[in-house]
Amino acid sequence: MKHSLCAFAVLSFLLYTTATSVAQVNDPVGDKVAGFRGDMLWQIDDVQKKLMDLEDAIPQKKMSWRPAKGVRSISEVYLHVAFGNYILAKFSGFELPADITLPDFKEINKWDAATKDKKEIAERMKKSFEFISNSIKNMPDADLEKEVTFFGQETSKRNMLMSALAHMHEHLGQSIAYARSNGVVPPWTAAQQSGGSN
Repeated sequence: MKHSLCAFAVLSFLLYTTATSVAQVNDPVGDKVAGFRGDMLWQIDDVQKKLMDLEDAIPQKKMSWRPAKGVRSISEVYLHVAFGNYILAKFSGFELPADITLPDFKEINKWDAATKDKKEIAERMKKSFEFISNSIKNMPDADLEKEVTFFGQETSKRNMLMSALAHMHEHLGQSIAYARSNGVVPPWTAAQQSGGSN
């Protein structure tokens, strides 16, 4: 019994320290951030890497592909991710960069269709991820409990940030389905299948 408890304690400690070190290593802004904000930064870093790697793997000629009329194309999904990062950060109470002007929701298609150029799309996504990550890194923990207004409803800034993360993952899943439909294996899956790690 003593050996079992000792082994459990050691395993628990190792899992905790591993998770903590991974979160700190993957913090995109380079500083150690603990608690909820640290977890958010870790999650955002992971989804950003996957989205950026996937966008890079899609051939330029496929960027205008869409599964059906009236549905976002591959390029439009990636640009929409950037829009989501900005608008949900704005709803969370963060001030947008001076050079970013978001359209009215009725004109969101103009943002999504702004370009089909892979390089420009990648830059726009990268900039939006850097913005939301740095905003989270620089906010005090106490702000997580502050109330913000989202479409007329009061909620916490913490909840808005979780909504931003959910939005990223929603469109990561969509982007994986789009890639697979065009014969593109997600890079992290390809690395695993070839015996590498990612």
